[in-house]
Amino acid sequence: MTSPEGAWFNPVAEFLGTAYLRNAFTLGTEQEVEYLVGALGLEPGQRVLDVGCGPGRHARALARRGLDVVGVDLSPDFIALAREAATAEGLTAQFHEQDVCALGVDAEFDAAICLCQGGFGLLGGHDEAEAFGRIVAPVRPGGALGVTAFHTAFAVRHLEDGESFDPVTGVLHEIASVRNAAGEERPFDLWTTCFTPRELTMLAERHDVDVHMVSGVMPGGYRAAAPTLDDPELLLVGRRRASGTSLSRRPPSEAASSRV
Repeated sequence: MTSPEGAWFNPVAEFLGTAYLRNAFTLGTEQEVEYLVGALGLEPGQRVLDVGCGPGRHARALARRGLDVVGVDLSPDFIALAREAATAEGLTAQFHEQDVCALGVDAEFDAAICLCQGGFGLLGGHDEAEAFGRIVAPVRPGGALGVTAFHTAFAVRHLEDGESFDPVTGVLHEIASVRNAAGEERPFDLWTTCFTPRELTMLAERHDVDVHMVSGVMPGGYRAAAPTLDDPELLLVGRRRASGTSLSRRPPSEAASSRV
């Protein structure tokens, strides 16, 4: 099945609502954030952009640590949940409905994160290269970047019944039974773009990021370790080159050539 373009995940987010945070993969948020604070060298008062923030679990954990966080996501339902949760906690984190491919911010943040495939891994094989550039552009020269992606080797090795992997686009397709907060279940088609460590590294370097490491990780198990065939995710940690040219300042012909 061909993956769709556009906001195909929004109906999933609308149906899930608060039930999203009951999924097992969300339970490791504190470990993930604690690791990223150290790996990215984050300090209280620094500005961090959370791209594809979902209901804001990572952004809120960073805000609790004294960071000035802005979260963006294409789902209006997730953004509403993020704002409600931040307000309930008295956090200053801000959340905006925004398409990653339309981000126009340039060099205003000390760091950017894009985790759990949000805003990057859900593009269905369309425009991932441009989206990566849009994630990098808001980071000041010398600022930090943390991005996770689903691991191609794991996806192929552990392919389950009902799943299919497109070797041309690197997209994993599955039909998942999703349960909302009321206990209702509904099937949804999900498309996740997968990467090898080499592909992720080359993509980052293409957008003026000096890659410090690409680790093999799992939700709630962020670490510095070489990827293995059994690591479901890859975590890239790097810094934007001081001499880099932002995507928004590239000539139109060069920006267009960043699409794959």
